[in-house]
Amino acid sequence: MALSDHLRELRARIIRCVLVLVVVFAIALFFYDELAHLIRIPYDTAVERLPDDVSTEIVVNEVTGPLLLQLKLCGLVAVIVSSPYWLYQLWAFIMPGLHPSEKKWSRIFAAIAGPLFFAGVATCYIVLPKAIEVLINFTPADSTNLVDFGKFFSFTTRMLLVFGIAFEIPLFVVMLNLAGVVSGRQLGKYRTWIILGTFIFAAVATPSTDPFSMIMLALPMLMLFLIAEVVARWIDRVKGRNKAGTDQWDDDEVSTL
Repeated sequence: MALSDHLRELRARIIRCVLVLVVVFAIALFFYDELAHLIRIPYDTAVERLPDDVSTEIVVNEVTGPLLLQLKLCGLVAVIVSSPYWLYQLWAFIMPGLHPSEKKWSRIFAAIAGPLFFAGVATCYIVLPKAIEVLINFTPADSTNLVDFGKFFSFTTRMLLVFGIAFEIPLFVVMLNLAGVVSGRQLGKYRTWIILGTFIFAAVATPSTDPFSMIMLALPMLMLFLIAEVVARWIDRVKGRNKAGTDQWDDDEVSTL
C-alpha cells in the first residue's frame, strides 16, 4: 500500500474508535451516580482504615467542578469499556505488515488484549485503598485533609490507565517478536535489565509513595514478561523449524534437478 492509503486506513480506524467512544460515553452519562459511587469506594475504604486522629473529607470545588467531573468520569469509563475495540483496531492496522501465516494471531491478540487491560485496571482498583491510606496518613494531627474530588479523580485515572497499559506491554513484546523486531533469545539476554527497568517503571508510574503499589504493579508485569519470553522463544522455534523444513526442501529439489 502507498503511504496515502495507509493514512486513509488510519483515519478510518480512528474515526471508528471515536464513534465507539462517543456511544459508550453517552451511555455512561445515564449511570453517572452509580459510577461516582464506584470511583469513591477506594477512598471510603481507605478512610475506614485510617487512625482516629486523622481527619479527611472529600469535596467538590468551583461552580463548574461537578460538570467537569461528570464529563471526565464518563470519558474514563468509555476508554476502559471500549478498550477491546480500539486495541483490536490498533492491531488490525499493524497486521497487514505481517506475513500471511502470522495474521492468524490477530484474533488471539484481540481476545487477550482486552482482558489484560481489564486485569490491570482491576489490580489497580484493589491497590488504590492502600495507596490512598498511606498518602492521607501524612496529614498532621488536629488537621483536616480536604480532598478535592476532581483532583482525586485525576489521581485515580492516572493509576488505572498506568496499570491497564502496563499489563499490555508484554503483549506488544510478543507482537514485536512476530514482526521479527525482537527475538526470545534477546529477551532472555536482557532479562536482568528488564526486571530492573520494570521496577523503575513501577516506582515512577505509581503516584503514591508506598512500596506496596509499586510491587503490585511490578510483580504482575514481570510474570507477564516471563510468559512473553516463553511465547517468543516458542514462536522463534516454530519459525526456525519451518525455515529449516523449507531449506531442506529447497536443497532436495536442487539436488534432484
